[in-house]
Amino acid sequence: MAVLKVVDRDGIEHEVEAQPGLKVMEVLRELEYGVAAICGGMCSCATCHVYVDPEWAGKLPAPMSDEKDLLSELTHFEGRSRLSCQMDFTPALDGLKVTIAPDE
Repeated sequence: MAVLKVVDRDGIEHEVEAQPGLKVMEVLRELEYGVAAICGGMCSCATCHVYVDPEWAGKLPAPMSDEKDLLSELTHFEGRSRLSCQMDFTPALDGLKVTIAPDE
């Protein structure tokens, strides 16, 4: 297993085991302090909104247009915002650090 570093909404960092091949959202929704992921990964609700640590931002594929459109409508949008349902967790992302965004 690989590691995903997650900063929850209280600012507490957690290291969790993450299985490569899953979406980052699939790991986060299983956590007590994770994301709601209401739409189940369909890129339609933004309840899996996270901020990617600047160190990792350049290591991820660029967001597709539907993800960009949804993110741009969010109150808490930042340049490092991503929808975790659109992020594949690969072995190269071992150690990826994300922060759970505030609820909209």
